[in-house]
Amino acid sequence: MAAAQCATPTMRRKRTWTGTPEVYFAKPIDNSRLVKVENPQRSREMKQFGVALSCLFLLVMTFAWQHFKAIEYGYKIETLRVQRDGLTEVNRALGLEEASLRDPERIDMLARKLGLQSPQAGQVMHMDTVSPDAATPVLASVTPVSVVSAR
Repeated sequence: MAAAQCATPTMRRKRTWTGTPEVYFAKPIDNSRLVKVENPQRSREMKQFGVALSCLFLLVMTFAWQHFKAIEYGYKIETLRVQRDGLTEVNRALGLEEASLRDPERIDMLARKLGLQSPQAGQVMHMDTVSPDAATPVLASVTPVSVVSAR
């Protein structure tokens, strides 16, 4: 094995740096005496470009404003829809409660528990029956009522 290594020629690395070295020096340049000549065509083009860019910006901002307002209104509509559904449910529950409280059998049972009796004939005077002369107002009158005490 040692003989095989000796038989192969050794390769030399090639130098990467050839030639003379480059040296950079800083050279100060004085541009204070230069006067810039204004180009009227370039100035006009820049003004046109600025106006076009402003118009494009306004169009994009208008579109974005409309888009965000539509999203905001969508959220408001959904909130109001949920609120309406809740109020509808509360209204339905209150209607059911009113119907249960207006039940004549329930009212009669509560009146009997309180010791009240059904009215006798002649105690109730209906105000619906009006005299033939409908132009005159109907006045309420006090009728003596006999009170029965349960003592």
